[in-house]
Parts: sequence; structure tokens; C-alpha cells
Amino acid sequence: MQDNRYDVIVVGAGFAGLACAHELATQGLRIRVIDRKHDLGERVHTTGILVQEACDAPLLAGLPPSLLRAVPHVRLYAPNLRSMRLGADGYRFYTTDTPALMRWLGERAEACGVELRRGQAFRDAVRTQTGWAVDGVGHTRILVGADGARSRVAQRLGLGQVTQFLYGVEYEFAGMALREPDALHCFISKRFAPGYLGWVAQTPTGVQAGLARRHHPGKDPAPDMAGFLRHVAPMTGLSTAHTPDSIRAGLIPCGGPVRPVQRDDVVLIGDAAGMVSPLTAGGIHAGLRHGAGVGRMLARRLLHDATPSPPWPSAVPGFGFKRLLRWAFDHGQFDLPVDLLLTARPLRRAVEQLCFHQRGDTAPDPAEGH
Repeated sequence: MQDNRYDVIVVGAGFAGLACAHELATQGLRIRVIDRKHDLGERVHTTGILVQEACDAPLLAGLPPSLLRAVPHVRLYAPNLRSMRLGADGYRFYTTDTPALMRWLGERAEACGVELRRGQAFRDAVRTQTGWAVDGVGHTRILVGADGARSRVAQRLGLGQVTQFLYGVEYEFAGMALREPDALHCFISKRFAPGYLGWVAQTPTGVQAGLARRHHPGKDPAPDMAGFLRHVAPMTGLSTAHTPDSIRAGLIPCGGPVRPVQRDDVVLIGDAAGMVSPLTAGGIHAGLRHGAGVGRMLARRLLHDATPSPPWPSAVPGFGFKRLLRWAFDHGQFDLPVDLLLTARPLRRAVEQLCFHQRGDTAPDPAEGH
């Protein structure tokens, strides 16, 4: 008879779920990860843009260089398309071949001992005296919900649920090249991206372009990608004449951590826990850090037979200040002040601190203002 008893079952094979599973499996625990996708590279919602710190995550050790492209600068555009180029010595962003990256991460987790079952969705779980009986999967001492912003684990088992979202759409153009490929192009525009921004970046396989806006269910139109591409074409070379090779879209949490995030030997991580920056919508680094942190704590508990429920990782931010900035952006975004103040030194310094963690380089940019 097949043994279907596990120390931890993780629902969701994204960045947070695989980081958690990797930490647990390397401690010798029996871990199963389930994901409803048959191919971890299909229907990918994340942009796959990594901050430099994310590349230090243990799960990413040995990542093939072919899956990454270094992007050392940010070019920030006002609504009138005036721009400034930002950077920091020794700091890089990285774009990825996102579908290939997700497949590699799954294989990496399996190589460390994780049992990964693709094509299996979470249906429900029932509490037992020693853990959870997960429908169609088996029994686990601890259940981890890493199944995204619309977490079914949270819905079924009475945990906190994400209620505030951005809605993003991204196009991939294979084989294309930008006029300025070494910059992450970010466009502030209340017209095209109210509550967030648009972006264009060179990837290892081509170009990605995206828009995200504040999401109000039933009230907002879909992001106007055609209009956005026409608007930025003079800067990027992209236009509506180029047909995207793939399109992805989805909801992005922007309200900060949910409550409660854990109870009765079940815990949420990553997007399911709201571990996404409310301001920048950056979730990969937070998901990797949160998943790994919870994994280490659960490993200590399981290996040393500690009795308390899994604790909230103290290293994970509450995003208090960024939640305040999110509120201000939602209620006070206007194009004219950005047009007037984009290149002012105080705004430049604020953006550099946000993007590069206070390591900005204010060297003049000959293309600035054009």
C-alpha cells in the first residue's frame, strides 16, 4: 500500500511554496507539493522580474545564467514621457524566462527530495487528531497554503483572505529588442495605470510589456494595453503592429498581510498571506523570504516536537509605511505634479531609495528630459 502520510503538504508550486518545501526537504522531512497546473510554466501570472536580493535565496542556488538577464538601470517616465535614468553601483534587477524558470524551480525542489505532484488541485481538508487529511492527497502533520491571491486553502479553512488587489496584464514579444535594453522602463500614468504603473523590459527571450491598475471588482475596464503600447512606442519601439507571443493576466495583492495567517496546524505563505509590497507589487523576493522563513520554523517544530502552532516569522515585514503610501497613491495620484516634479532632486532621491535601497547614483543622464 502506498504511504500517503507526510510531515507537510504544501498547496501551490510558486516561489513561496517551493521555497518552503525546499527548506523542509533539506532537513530530511517528507514533503509533498501539489499544484493544479500540469506544467509549472503554463499560465504564469508573475512578471518574473527579480530584485538582486532574491537571487541569494537558497532555492535559486545554481540557477542557469541563460534564464536571467541583468538590467542595471531603471528609466522612470512621467505621463508626458519626460524621463530620468536611475541606477546604483553594483545593483542589478534581473528579468527571466519566466516559464522556464518555474519549470527549473520545480525540478530543483524535486532534486532536494520534495514530492511534487503536478495537475492536482486542492479540494478540501479535514482536521484530525494529528494534523490534516487532505482530500485526494493524504495525511499531513502541517498544511501550508501557498496557492495565490485567491487561496482556496484560506477560503476552505477559515483563514484571512486577500481583499485588495491590483489587476495586471503583460504581453511577451519573443525575439524583439528594445532601443535601451539595459533599463527597466517604468511609466507613471493615471490614464493607463491608475494606482500603479506600466513597464517594459528586455528579457532573455525578447521583450515584456505590462500594465497594472487598482482593481475594483465590476467597476474597472481592463487595462488598455493597445493604447499604452501606442503611447510608449516612441521610447521603446513597440507598437500595436507587433503581435504578442503570449499574454498573461491576474490579480496582485496590495493590501499587506492577511489576518489570521495561521491556526490549527495550517499556515498561509506568499501571495496567499498577502506577502506582496502594497506599493511596488513586488512579491517574488517577499515570497521566497517568507516561504523559506516559515519552512525553517516548521522544520524546527517538527524535528524537535515543539507543540505551539507555527509562529509568524518575525523577519517578514508588515509593510506599514508602504500601506500608507499605497493609500496616498490610490487617493492622490495626479499626472500634472509628476510631469512637473519628476526630475526634481527630492523625488529622484525618494525613487532611488525605493528602487535601490538608498544606494542611488545621481549621475547626470544625457537622455534626460527627452
